[in-house]
Amino acid sequence: MIYKRLTSRTIFFIIIFSFVISAYSQEDQSEAIQQSADTLNTKIENVKTDLDLLKKLKISGYIQAQWQLADSAGQLSPFSGGNFPKNSDNRFMVRRGRVKLTYEGTLSKFVVQIDATEKGVVLKDAYVNFMEPWLQMFTIQGGVFDRPFGYEISYSSSMRETPERSRVFQTLFPGERDLGAMLTIRPRKESRFNFIRLNAALLAGNGVAPETDSRKDFSGQLGITKTTRNEKFRYAVGISYYNGGYFQETKNVYNMSTLADGITKGFVVDSTESNRGQYAKREYFGVDAQFSLDWFAGVTTLRGEYIFGKQPGTSKLNISPANRIIPDIGLSDTYNRSFNGGYFYFIQNILNSRHEVVVKYDFLDPNTDVKGTDARSSVTYNESTIKTGLGGADIAYTTWGFGYNVRIAVNVKLMAYYEVVKNEETAITGFSNDVKDNVFTLRAQFKF
Repeated sequence: MIYKRLTSRTIFFIIIFSFVISAYSQEDQSEAIQQSADTLNTKIENVKTDLDLLKKLKISGYIQAQWQLADSAGQLSPFSGGNFPKNSDNRFMVRRGRVKLTYEGTLSKFVVQIDATEKGVVLKDAYVNFMEPWLQMFTIQGGVFDRPFGYEISYSSSMRETPERSRVFQTLFPGERDLGAMLTIRPRKESRFNFIRLNAALLAGNGVAPETDSRKDFSGQLGITKTTRNEKFRYAVGISYYNGGYFQETKNVYNMSTLADGITKGFVVDSTESNRGQYAKREYFGVDAQFSLDWFAGVTTLRGEYIFGKQPGTSKLNISPANRIIPDIGLSDTYNRSFNGGYFYFIQNILNSRHEVVVKYDFLDPNTDVKGTDARSSVTYNESTIKTGLGGADIAYTTWGFGYNVRIAVNVKLMAYYEVVKNEETAITGFSNDVKDNVFTLRAQFKF
């Protein structure tokens, strides 16, 4: 009887214990399931966060592979992609191989771009900009970026209808970029004044290179862009100003003046000792305009720009400094010149197709004080020979360009372009006749 009671009690406790264990087990399983769900949700949120970050990061770029034919072997063509090899009148080259990383937040942007060609790898852009969150009208940018001047500098080489920028821009702004900081003022998109844009920058003035002194250059640009309601006609105009310096390595500073004969113009030296270590003024004024009309014949585009001002250089070069190292001992005398230059484009898309034709005229007169045969290497006066100091850096050039572009795919463009380069005929040694330096370019561009 006692055995039976013990057995019944034992069975009862076993049943109760089983229910308790089962309850605890179900609770543990519920907790485990909940933990698994929480872990899965966390992983999903992390993936969503990563995807959001990836959406803000954009990788783009393009490669321009080309073949060029010159008038003669070893031709000097610094403004058509560089001088030709000594023993060759044609060449293959990778003109540009760009890779660009852009991270764009709500009010900020970070950009790094490199250029990889057979000549090596160089930095093109590395900047960050921030827009203030209140009016969303003011943006500060710092690093290496395009100088804010005119239109052609910031117009991407992947979009441009010609192989290279105009001679005047390659002379005044070699490499297009500089190191510095810029303020941009533009009303937000909702504003009726959104068509106005003002850029003002302080720059090192030495291109994409380390600082060499405490002096800064200023570059400013004011422009408007408007489009009609039917989006058939678009126009834009702008004005630009640049004020910078050119380090005078020696005491000898040459300025244009009338020579001893009272007729001939040439360089006259100022050898005041205090000139050494001072700065000659680089000052440019520019105006630009663009017009585009979409009609039955296709899109017709007219584009032009004119620049004038003061450009210091050496006896042989009138190109602005790029990666210039200021020496401890003077090496080159300074030559001050007044200049003007510009360009004009006519671009016609053919019946809204993938085909377009281009005609471009550009010009640069690096020394407007002398023209034609009035520019001479020397003059005889009172049985003495007086040298004018004029040379290749004082010769004016005009270039006519004729091109045909076709987009054979969304990201593939072919270009055929012929440049007819003319220098003015002067009495300067080596430039009494036109130098044969025309160039034909055949280019394929792949963009991603």
